[in-house]
Amino acid sequence: MTDDGNLVLVDISGSVVWQSFDHPTDCLVLGQRLFQGQQLIPSVSSNNWTTQKGLYSLQVTDKGLFAYVGTNPPQAYYSKPVSSNDKNKGRRYVRFLNGSLSLFIDTVEPSEPDGLITIPRASSTQYMKLMPDGHLKVFEWQERWLVVADLLNSYLGECNYPMACGRNALCSGNQQCSCLVPVNFIAVDERQPNMGCSEITPLTCNAVHGFITLENVTYFNIIADMEKVDIETCKQACLHNCSCVAAIFHYGSNSSSGDCFLPFELFTMMNVDPDANHHNASAFIKIQKEGQLSKANTGVSPARVVLTSILGSVMFLILVIRFIIYIIQKRRPAEESIGEIPGMPTRFSYEELKAATEDFSNKLGEGGFGAVFEGTLKDCSKIAVKCLEGLGQVNSSFLAEVQTIGSIHHVNLVTLRGFCAWKSKRFLVYEFMSNGSLDRWIYHGIREHALEWECRKKIILDVAKGLAYLHEECRQKIIHLDIKPQNILLDSDFNAKVSDFGLSKLIDRNQSEVMTTMRGTPGYLAPEWLSSVITEKVDVYGFGIILLEMLCGRKKFDKSQPEESQHLLDVLQKCWEQGTLKDMVDKYSEDMETHSSEVVEMMKLASWCLQYDYTKRPSMSMVVKVLDGVMEVESRLDYNFTDPGMQNAAVEAEKDMTPLMASVISGPSS
Repeated sequence: MTDDGNLVLVDISGSVVWQSFDHPTDCLVLGQRLFQGQQLIPSVSSNNWTTQKGLYSLQVTDKGLFAYVGTNPPQAYYSKPVSSNDKNKGRRYVRFLNGSLSLFIDTVEPSEPDGLITIPRASSTQYMKLMPDGHLKVFEWQERWLVVADLLNSYLGECNYPMACGRNALCSGNQQCSCLVPVNFIAVDERQPNMGCSEITPLTCNAVHGFITLENVTYFNIIADMEKVDIETCKQACLHNCSCVAAIFHYGSNSSSGDCFLPFELFTMMNVDPDANHHNASAFIKIQKEGQLSKANTGVSPARVVLTSILGSVMFLILVIRFIIYIIQKRRPAEESIGEIPGMPTRFSYEELKAATEDFSNKLGEGGFGAVFEGTLKDCSKIAVKCLEGLGQVNSSFLAEVQTIGSIHHVNLVTLRGFCAWKSKRFLVYEFMSNGSLDRWIYHGIREHALEWECRKKIILDVAKGLAYLHEECRQKIIHLDIKPQNILLDSDFNAKVSDFGLSKLIDRNQSEVMTTMRGTPGYLAPEWLSSVITEKVDVYGFGIILLEMLCGRKKFDKSQPEESQHLLDVLQKCWEQGTLKDMVDKYSEDMETHSSEVVEMMKLASWCLQYDYTKRPSMSMVVKVLDGVMEVESRLDYNFTDPGMQNAAVEAEKDMTPLMASVISGPSS
């Protein structure tokens, strides 16, 4: 044990084998550092079972110090941003010193820190602890352990903590807790209002929904899913998205243009003073209208009662017969229930995949519909096996989609090697991509090293060719619907391939549009999703966002940036107006700055792909031609990328669209 409290294990030569400071839990002691890549995670609360281990975390990034609530993805409820010029090539960290919590992002000790949080100087032993409620407290020994500082409280106030009043609750004044809507929510424990509330009638997708309006109510962390829209557009977007539980709207003096946030779960919400916050906030809580599920039956005749009883008995008998058939089919070996279909990719047995993955022991990651495991076939070829659970018996639509996806072959699409159906599980077998997904390489702080300009150009062209093939060269037009860096995989030579067709739509070539429910990833969704009528141009929009992120080396929304620069499309619009597109070039790569003129030309292509009116966007084959240098970018572009006044003409044709069911291959999607 060292003087500063570090428990160190050394080998016979005196070399350090293990030390406790490399494995922080929920505390820091004086002198201890928390490095980038490490995190403080509080233990389970002893008096509030609604919190769980891992809900909160404190982490250092290349942008500063952040406290997160562990949703998927994590949401920051506190940030101490630091401007970084990437001069520090060592590990970034925050250190608990006597009198401060000091951040060293670009600088190293003994230089002055890049930022600090003041702490009362120690008169005896101190330690710092991330509490189960998200507070970061400093304790000091004064005959007993006493709290001498609550570091985040002076910045946040009680109501800004995500679980200040639990889930589905409202925090007012001095942490006065109540249920959001007493008629629709009930307290988990009436004796402890801060335990949160639960829905009296849980939301279901096939019901009729409405909203309860709460004025001057907001959320702890607003990241706009849609910008510069009106209130009604925001509410309709939530109604069209089954996973959405509320629509939160922030606006200035004009409610016809504001930011819309669509959370999939609700922590604590809070009352706000519009005068003090310089903006207005409205929250629309989605509720289920039980009375509209069916009409009330009044004046029912005896004959109708008899008829209803007979029909009920018949339906019950049918259900019993179907259940018996289901049990019989379930007991059959899975191999017997699937016939050979021409054009089907290889059908693996469960035992083959179990052996290839060494009993599914090496997990590569977890996607929206299941875990992915690394494996090796008998021919020594490496594979990635995606496990999809809970899809029920093999059915014709599952087989048809496997046949369709398995029948397309292109150098820039990840190859589906085969599939397996075993009991209630489904497995998809893909080729293995050693360099992982694109997001590892383009965002600073999580990438392994910066990509050169030529490599980025190659990746961009590969993705464009893959999408052009899906849109224009297959027997049926395939719209991917979830184009994002996580779904672009890279092989050992950085050849890019489009992956994950779990949300894709297949439409006939004579169809120009299709109507579907909102799906995909916030930040990469095209504006026309608001009408639920989409074309392949939604993929073009997603490609435009990826292209812009690759050129700028940052995400579309980055809360660590100054407020006016957090939204990448706002920055793009401003730079177009000021003629300063070069200012957007990735400054963390000298090679990118060397080729800044080419990068700016590529930004013009991204702008074309990001036109608010989808009819103004190019096709992916046109994008390929521009990248190959045989076509010019459209010169008459609209640089207002988020103008809600531009209406999608396809809304008028909504009644003529052909609805398609959600993709069976990846399970239910919202």
